[in-house]
Amino acid sequence: MSGAILIHPAVDHGLMPAAKEFSGGTLVCKCAQNPVKVTVTGQIAHDHACGCTKCWKPAGATFSVVAVVPRDNLRVTENENKLAIVDPNATIQRYACTGCGVHMYGRIENKSHPFYGLDFVHPELFQESGWAPPEFAAFVSSVIESGVDPSRMGAIRDRLKGLGLEPYDALSPPLMDAIATHTAKASGALPH
Repeated sequence: MSGAILIHPAVDHGLMPAAKEFSGGTLVCKCAQNPVKVTVTGQIAHDHACGCTKCWKPAGATFSVVAVVPRDNLRVTENENKLAIVDPNATIQRYACTGCGVHMYGRIENKSHPFYGLDFVHPELFQESGWAPPEFAAFVSSVIESGVDPSRMGAIRDRLKGLGLEPYDALSPPLMDAIATHTAKASGALPH
């Protein structure tokens, strides 16, 4: 891939299709000894490449890969004592391993937030293969905030499109619609 724009190791060589029988698996941090393990039941949803500066990215990645699962489908199964919240003031409480720094999951505690009840995970941490591939790229311009030269943005957007990941500077239109619908119902502009 000499000279290629690198997005993330999980997508740089193309997107792998989801396995029809994928029913979840175990997310594992990068610690060689006593790794944190998180069990996820069921397939992930809304997988995407994320350019925000809050999400964990593996070394050399320009974007993170992040998806959601229902909160009830996630359970820390080993070494929970190694987890700590990265930023207690953030909307998404990201639980990272204190040993290797990998973010194992993110949780929204605000019950009025549109995504309350969903936990955020980095699917490349699954021991198993077959998780749903990314569907789009979000917060693309935010990679500039992490030090990417703005002159590279055209090539980065072209690379994302070439991988089948439509680039957005927010979330995908269906997710933005879900947020707006939640807000409209909460304000009374739309019926519950």
